[in-house]
Amino acid sequence: MKPYYDDGHGIVIYHGDCRDILPMLPKVDLALTDPPYGVGVDYASFDDTPENVRQLVRSVIPRCIAMSKRTVLTCGTRQIGFYPEPTWILCWLNRAGSFMNPWGFTCWQPILCYGKDPYLENSMGARADVIEHSETAKKWGHPCPKPEAFWKRLMGRASVKESDIVLDPFMGSGTTLVAAKQLGRRAIGIEIESKYCDIAIKRLKASMRPLFTESAKKRRSKLF
Repeated sequence: MKPYYDDGHGIVIYHGDCRDILPMLPKVDLALTDPPYGVGVDYASFDDTPENVRQLVRSVIPRCIAMSKRTVLTCGTRQIGFYPEPTWILCWLNRAGSFMNPWGFTCWQPILCYGKDPYLENSMGARADVIEHSETAKKWGHPCPKPEAFWKRLMGRASVKESDIVLDPFMGSGTTLVAAKQLGRRAIGIEIESKYCDIAIKRLKASMRPLFTESAKKRRSKLF
């Protein structure tokens, strides 16, 4: 299976349907992703209906959970019932509110977590289960990207080791891969739209990789 892009330092992109590609990938440390929400977003290759999202979740999320030490994802509020029962739910808090709901302004979004908290698992102490962030996301030619700074914080909450490999089966414009590069993680992204793959590549090339110690440099390698 040939990558669409490989930077030679542990960042790889595959172009295609994640349901076809995931079975061919190795196990990873973290699956961090933002699947479609089933709210009618205008994606080029996916009809964003509740039923289509239900089917997508059933076929993709259990596989992510099985092939990763932990899976962390944002799912929106409307279709949360489609997902397997999480180990815990973190809160993404935006006090300014993001949209209306039947009971008022929505000022939070759920973050579903499967697996062990990496801080507790590594005896690094407990962390709060709320991440407060109100940054507006830059569009990057994608209809619903996540804010880069927030996504970097979320990755830092879900991954504590430089040796971690991060997977995003719904890569979009590449925010997960950019965050991984900036945090010194290796990462695999899968995206069905070639134009979003190209946007992600452009973002990765413009993003600076952090400076590493000599020991950290030795640990970095290609994924395959």
